[in-house]
Amino acid sequence: MGDVSVLRCDGLQVQQGDFTLSADLAFANGAITALIGPSGAGKSTLLSALAGFVSLKSGRVLWGDTEITALPPGERPISILFQDNNLFPHLTALQNVGLALRPDLRLLPEQKDQVARALADVGLTGMGARKPAALSGGQQSRVALARVLLAGREVVLLDEPFAALGPGLKEEMLDLVRDKLLKAGRCVVMVTHDPADAKRIADNVVLVSDGVALPPVPTDAIFENPPPALQAYLG
Repeated sequence: MGDVSVLRCDGLQVQQGDFTLSADLAFANGAITALIGPSGAGKSTLLSALAGFVSLKSGRVLWGDTEITALPPGERPISILFQDNNLFPHLTALQNVGLALRPDLRLLPEQKDQVARALADVGLTGMGARKPAALSGGQQSRVALARVLLAGREVVLLDEPFAALGPGLKEEMLDLVRDKLLKAGRCVVMVTHDPADAKRIADNVVLVSDGVALPPVPTDAIFENPPPALQAYLG
């Protein structure tokens, strides 16, 4: 029997043009794993493969004992947060978050209460009526995070969603991710270019280099004794 709380890449291979990415590793539930490595190494490609946005050349993606390789993105136990937050500009914060419960936005009164609670949970009490253009970058990130929290999927993938924020705001958002998503027992996988992000909130680090995603190593251990590829990246 496999561990029901593990997201696993079993001999995963993705081919894009002349680039190949391979991964044979597992991400634990209730932990944050940072993917780190040079640009073009395949970090975002790995997230896309996990989420179902790119097909595999070979191998499998498993959630516990269940193979999810053939499932479309919407049917996987996975939410993904992108750099642009994927908010709809014509919808209010409340409606953007409400999409997690009902794509048609015909929310019942109790669902509206759930949305309001999710917004309050990320520090946006009273801002539900605002559209994204009336929110700061940090507030938009909070709306996107509230939607992920409300969707309640077990795995959350973060593709550098806070990269455009200033250092203070970014740290605030990273702390919020750790506080809210880990408290909910999620499996979190985060792409970052910044070692400080990994050191701040990641339990483990996966080094992605030369088209290979290596198995996770505890964050303290990998930075105390970085392998040559990480040393080269850190400079």
